[in-house]
Order: sequence, then C-alpha cells, then structure tokens
Amino acid sequence: MPSVRTQFSVGLFVVLGMVVVVVFILWLGLMQYFQEGRKYVAFFDESVQGLSKDSAVKYRGVDIGRVDDIRVAPDGRLVQIILDLRRPLRDNEDIFAQIKAVGITGIMFVELEHTPKGQTIDPPELSFDPQHPVIPTKPSEIKQLLTDVYDIVDE
Repeated sequence: MPSVRTQFSVGLFVVLGMVVVVVFILWLGLMQYFQEGRKYVAFFDESVQGLSKDSAVKYRGVDIGRVDDIRVAPDGRLVQIILDLRRPLRDNEDIFAQIKAVGITGIMFVELEHTPKGQTIDPPELSFDPQHPVIPTKPSEIKQLLTDVYDIVDE
C-alpha cells in the first residue's frame, strides 16, 4: 500500500499536468487575438462562386493566408470576403485583390498583387464602416472577358 507521501506526490503531479494542459489550450485559443493586422476585407461586385471559406489567398502564387469568411456586405450590393493572412501587409495601399481560378476545375482563390505603376485601383464606395482594413479589388479575368465579349456583341 502506497504511503501518504507517495499519494500526495502522484496527486500533485496529476493536478499540475492538468493545469499545464488547460493553460496550453487557452494559450492556443487566445493566440489569434494578440496578433494585430492579420485580417483584411475585400469587396467584390461579381459572383464569387467557386470561392469558399478556407480557400487560398496568394501573393504572386505564394500561399500567404486563407479566406476567413464570405458573406453579403451590409449594403446588400457587394460580396464581402474577409482574408486572414499569416502576416500583416506592409503596403496595403499599393495592393489589390482579384479572384482567380485554378485551371478549369472551378476552384477559385484570391490573388493579391501590386498595382501597376501609373494605375490606381480605388476601393468601392461603402455606405458603412468595415471592421478591417479594405483591400481594393479588380474584376476577375473571367468577368473582364465576358464584359469585353458583351461589348463586342453590342457593337
């Protein structure tokens, strides 16, 4: 039969182990709240079909984050996409977002790119205050192609 001292030591070890596990789980859960500047929002005036939560966010082909949420913007006109990036953007005034497709599969991702010199891409005018910094958007290549086709057909 174990002595009282042994029982106390085992009990203390178990309690300390449980405390360490609980603190570690809380630390993992709260870690995202201490990282500033990771969430950005982009507003698109087009269909985002094929884009889903956890879709990739890429900068020049390099995976830098994930799509955190997709919903209709509070104005009811635009689609709001919240981007969760691993690191804050340095020059977000010079960066724009565009939806791109992966091959012909229909899977979409958000591509971030620098605005070409001499061009400006203005964010849409919003009638509400967004929760996160806004990244301007450019229509997807598919939408640009369809717009050009419609313009040619109209002529």
